[in-house]
Amino acid sequence: MPHQLDAPFDADVYDDIVAELCTVLLSLLSRRDRRLRAEQYLRGLLATPGRKSIRNIAAHLGGPAVEQSLQHFISSSVWDWRPLRMALADYLEQTATPQAWVIRPIHIPKAGKHSVGVDQHFAPHLGQVFHGQQALGVWLASTELSAPVNWRMILPEPWINDPERREQAEVPEGLRAESAEECAVSAVVQMAQGWNIPRRPVLLDLRRDRISTATGRLTAGGVHFVARVSPSCRMAVADPALPGYRAGSLAVQRILELIKGMRVPVAWRDAAHGNTMRTTMAATVPVTLPGPAGTRSRRLLLLGEWTSPAQPPSQLWVTDMTHLSVGALLRIAKLNGRVEEDFARIGDRAGLRDFVGRSFRGWHRHMTMASMAHTAIALGAAA
Repeated sequence: MPHQLDAPFDADVYDDIVAELCTVLLSLLSRRDRRLRAEQYLRGLLATPGRKSIRNIAAHLGGPAVEQSLQHFISSSVWDWRPLRMALADYLEQTATPQAWVIRPIHIPKAGKHSVGVDQHFAPHLGQVFHGQQALGVWLASTELSAPVNWRMILPEPWINDPERREQAEVPEGLRAESAEECAVSAVVQMAQGWNIPRRPVLLDLRRDRISTATGRLTAGGVHFVARVSPSCRMAVADPALPGYRAGSLAVQRILELIKGMRVPVAWRDAAHGNTMRTTMAATVPVTLPGPAGTRSRRLLLLGEWTSPAQPPSQLWVTDMTHLSVGALLRIAKLNGRVEEDFARIGDRAGLRDFVGRSFRGWHRHMTMASMAHTAIALGAAA
C-alpha cells in the first residue's frame, strides 16, 4: 500500500506554496465563483483525511451545501481544465527544473459499470486483470521531485462503441479506442506541439508495443525519448567495429551480452531510498531499428543496465539521443524511480485515485485539481 510522507512540512512554507498555486493557476478561471470553488476544492483535497471524494471533502469543509456547489464545479460546470494543466507545467518548469517527462500508468479499481472508462483491464505491472479505470499521467520529473501535469483516460472498445454510455458520461466526439502506448505518445506529442514549455525527453515503457510505430510518432512530433524495451525486441548492431555487426537482426539482450566488455560503472540517485547514491554497470551500443517497408532503418542507441554483473542485463532501453553519454542516459532512465516513489508517497494523499462520478469531464477536472494538490505536497516536502 502507498505510504504517507514520513516527515511533517514547515507549515508556513507549505501554506505559501498553496497560496502561490492558487494565485498563479486559478486566476485563469474567468469567474470569481469558480476561483473560490477551485481553491476550496484544492484545500479540501489537501486537508480531508482518507478518501478524497466530493462528499468527504464537503463533510470536512461544511456539509451538504458545500457538496452541492463542489459537485457542480467538478462535474457540471463548463470550465476548461487544459489551460490550468499548461500553467501547472510552466509553474513546475520555473520551480523544479524538470529533466524529463515520465509516463506513468495508473490503475483505479472500481465496482459497478457506470463510471467513465470502467471495464476489465490488464495491468502489466500487476500481471493480472482488474475491474476499473485505466489512465496515463505525464509527470515532470527531476531527481528531487516529480508531479503529474497531464492525463489521458484509456477508453476501451465497449465505451467507444456504445453511444448511450458515451452520452451518459459526456465523452467527447472524436475519441477512439487507443492502447496505453498510443495514449502515451498522443499525450506527449500534444504537449510538445501545443504547450508553451521546454520540450524534455520522454521516458516511457514500450515493452508491449510496436517500437517503430511509437518512436516514429515521437520523432515526428519533435520529442526525444528513452523507451524501455523487452529483451526479445530485435535490432541490428550499427557499428562495424562491434561484435554482432554482421549477424543481422538480434534480440537486444543478445546484443548487450556481446558487448558487455564495454560496461562502465554509472552513479545515480535512488529515489526509493532517500536519493542515496548507487552505482551499477551500464553500456550503450549503436543499433538500427527496422522501419516500415520502403523506409530507411533508424539509427538509435541501445542502453543496458546490469544490477548483477554475472547475470543478463536487468533493464534495457532504446533512445534517439545518440549524443548523450551512458551515464547521462541511465540517470534519465532512473527518473522513473522518482515518479514511482512520489506516487507512492503522495498520490493517494492528493486524491489521484479518488474521483467518484460518471463524467469524463468531471474526472479530468478532478485529476487537474489533484495534480495541483500533488504539486503542493511535493514542493512542500522538498522545501
